[in-house]
Amino acid sequence: MKRASLFCFLILLLAASSCKLFRKGGDKKNAIARVYDLYLFPEDLVGIVPAGSSRQDSITATKNFIQNWIRRKVVLRKAEDNLDNEKKDVEKQLEEYRNSLVTYAYEKALIEQKLDTNISQKEIEDFYLNNQNNFELKDNIIKVIYLKLNKKSPKIERAKQWYKSDIKKDRALLTDYCHQYALNYYLDDNVWLQFDDLLKEIPIKTYDKEQFLQNNRNIEMEDSLNIYLVSIKGFKIKNSVSPLSFEENNIRTMILNQRKLKLIDQMEQQAFEHAKKNNDFEVY
Repeated sequence: MKRASLFCFLILLLAASSCKLFRKGGDKKNAIARVYDLYLFPEDLVGIVPAGSSRQDSITATKNFIQNWIRRKVVLRKAEDNLDNEKKDVEKQLEEYRNSLVTYAYEKALIEQKLDTNISQKEIEDFYLNNQNNFELKDNIIKVIYLKLNKKSPKIERAKQWYKSDIKKDRALLTDYCHQYALNYYLDDNVWLQFDDLLKEIPIKTYDKEQFLQNNRNIEMEDSLNIYLVSIKGFKIKNSVSPLSFEENNIRTMILNQRKLKLIDQMEQQAFEHAKKNNDFEVY
């Protein structure tokens, strides 16, 4: 098709698409393009131009669609000519993919409707005790209090006393002090943290993290601008058994996954037994 005639045709095509003038199922003489024995007809282009497009944008979109259609069909023929029949036969793969999607959608709906998501603390504790081998620490963890203070902050000597103390009154004074003066701080020593996370906040230099934890409890250090106060209240070395409180969220996820698998297995077994009872399948 020559450029001039193609341009004219595109103008007519755009006008016709807006006026619903195209006939469905046209014959070859009405084709817009051909690739081998495949034909592109006017009705195949209906709707490809966004509403409100300018004439130039409409022409460009239509030409691009035609060119892309030609390229796809040419490449498809190339593939078909160069692949053996086994590799070209995708029907089985498509059917398996469809089956997987349908089954997954059904299982997802089943889980949403019937999965019990309530998990008691006793279930968590029992799971933890019965699966100790699954809870080996991959990293060092700590319970810690730390403060980052500007060297010009007031009452630093008092802060150095408070951060080491476990007395409730001292902790309250420290909390109030941090709210007023600390550049950064963490005071919840009931929660396990990764030691590496502390090292991102405090400029501790060590080549042996395990030995450092075993030999240090209260650490005071400074750089040119700031003072750092760290009190390590507890630690566990990597490769030891992870504490329950550190694993509770993981355990909840594991228990839920087990329930999901059990629910799906029950559904499959019930479906099988029902089909068997009704003679819905046979083995020849």
